[in-house]
Amino acid sequence: MRNPQLLQLLGPDMKVAPQVVQQTKEQVQNYTLEHLLLRLNQEEAVPAYFAYPSSQQPVPLVLFNHSHGGDFTMGKEELRQSPCYMQKESLFATFMKLGVAVGVIDMWGFGERKNGENDSYKRFLLQGKTLWGQRIYDNQQFLTYLASRKEVKQSAIATLGLSMGGLMSWWLAALDERISVVVDMAAQVDYQALIEEDRLSKHGFYYYVPNVLKDFTTAAIQKQIAPRPRLSLVGKEDRGCPSSGVARLDQQLGQHYEAIGYKEHWQACCLPGGHEETKEMRAQWIEFLKQHLLSS
Repeated sequence: MRNPQLLQLLGPDMKVAPQVVQQTKEQVQNYTLEHLLLRLNQEEAVPAYFAYPSSQQPVPLVLFNHSHGGDFTMGKEELRQSPCYMQKESLFATFMKLGVAVGVIDMWGFGERKNGENDSYKRFLLQGKTLWGQRIYDNQQFLTYLASRKEVKQSAIATLGLSMGGLMSWWLAALDERISVVVDMAAQVDYQALIEEDRLSKHGFYYYVPNVLKDFTTAAIQKQIAPRPRLSLVGKEDRGCPSSGVARLDQQLGQHYEAIGYKEHWQACCLPGGHEETKEMRAQWIEFLKQHLLSS
């Protein structure tokens, strides 16, 4: 784990040792898809998917983080059914072609987890916690569970997501050294740029961590990912990722990766499009995973 000061800002965790409450399996082509109910925190069980090739050999893992999109019914189903702002081929189908294992949970307030985001955010603040922190902690415990599975190659773990899922990807990697490769889309969000360009309303209240700018910049948090490979993809018309912040982060992170001798591990691309995963983005992150995850 990294940076206790940052963890303190996220608030105390409610972690418990991962435990399987319920497990069923189905076969999807040459993959086994598990429907799981896991105990990851002290309050409520967490629904999840875990899919892996039916062969016995351990394979690289992608921890997928679903987006927000204002649709609280979707959650982990985003793995199997693409929303309108992602490519038509499901991520599950793409991951099956790559031959990797993949896992995803319903984050707090989504899918089968019926607690409302608004109420959870306020309740956690009153208790000295943050909703963003609790979402991160659940994903960390899910990673602990996945890393214990014999189907997973522990030295090859990536995290990937778009929008809220992309934010989760780089935050999780900054805080957890078990992540070896990072891909985020529509999520290169600089806090200071949101203020400067009057874009704070472009992100849900769940994402705002009290006092974070007193001790950190966005770049300072993201630098903790280095030297691990990271691909950050942003649409040029994405108003949730202010261009001044995207450029500032690219410069600062590029300089940092170069200074520590891993210039090639930082890749940032600003492509045509808005707050979405474009066809070009899908092609780029597939190649990035082939280069940095599947070759390990």
